[in-house]
Amino acid sequence: MAIMRINVGPIHPGTHGVLRLVVDVDGDTIKQVEPHIGFLHRGVEKLMETRMYMQNPSYTEKLDYIAPLSWDDLYVNSVEKALGVPVKEPALYERVILLEFQRIASHLLWLGTFVNDIGQLFTAFMWCFRERARILKLLEDVSGGRMFYVNLRLGGFNKNPPADFADRCHALADYLEQRIAEYPDMLDSNSVFMERTKGVGVLKKDDAIAAGVSGPVLRASGVEEDARKSHPYYVYDKMKFRAPVKTNGDCYDRYRVRYEEMLESISIIRQAVDMMPSGDAKGMPIRLIGPIAKPDTVIMQEEMPRGEGVIYMVPDKQRPYRISLRSPAFINLSVLPKISEGYRFADLFSIVGSLDVIFAEIDR
Repeated sequence: MAIMRINVGPIHPGTHGVLRLVVDVDGDTIKQVEPHIGFLHRGVEKLMETRMYMQNPSYTEKLDYIAPLSWDDLYVNSVEKALGVPVKEPALYERVILLEFQRIASHLLWLGTFVNDIGQLFTAFMWCFRERARILKLLEDVSGGRMFYVNLRLGGFNKNPPADFADRCHALADYLEQRIAEYPDMLDSNSVFMERTKGVGVLKKDDAIAAGVSGPVLRASGVEEDARKSHPYYVYDKMKFRAPVKTNGDCYDRYRVRYEEMLESISIIRQAVDMMPSGDAKGMPIRLIGPIAKPDTVIMQEEMPRGEGVIYMVPDKQRPYRISLRSPAFINLSVLPKISEGYRFADLFSIVGSLDVIFAEIDR
């Protein structure tokens, strides 16, 4: 057996820019993959411990630059819990609406780049970015920023939503549902897409649980776990939705879970818009915060597009004394060596892409 070692990345687009893979192959069969990370490390958690509470959202939004609102929301939610700040009822619904639009935008970008990774269906790439642009326009009009929003404040938002917010949300939900429903006809009928995803990169249920993966990677392996259901926050316990689950644990099932999640997010948005009460959704202005007595520690988790994000924080008077972030993308990447072994070298890029890794979050 002649083993050849190949270095892939960190610049290769199929490894998402800042991931280096050391791959041992026998012919074109993968024998071993060793991920090398750390090319984007910035020490974010330690930096956050030197800033006042509401100076940190500019850091958290850049952890996941594809879905910046997700980490921002988890952090602000953690601070609200630490300081005992209640969230205004209209803001509870608005946060759910924006988080679900952000989830759809994230999955759309993932799908567009995924088909690009495996060299197929540039039309699908353009469709995904067409839909995503509509969502970004709404998020920009609500927050004032197109890529990074930094619009959350303790107890609410920096400003109230536009007067036509509900109508625009319903119109956008209708548009997205109509367009996204067209995707399976194009993807499932493409023989190359099916061959490069069906039965490739299989992660078995027991292995998924043992590795601690979460989000679509976990649910595609047959485990029904979603923090929005198991640890409800905001008004998710009032919403009727399901967490899509598949059983094969391959690249195709990870695609299908994300696709079906987009449709579920549309349903959540419609429900939240209809239930959202009128009133002020503005939170506290950014300022110094008085001393706190309880709690000693705060642990918060939310269901992000890539899986369950967790913040562990020891609060101090004006800043986090200690803060630690659990990145779902970091944990999901850890299964890459196991699910790559025995597949063809060309399959490696399908497998990496199907994990939906974001390296600003991994190398935080």
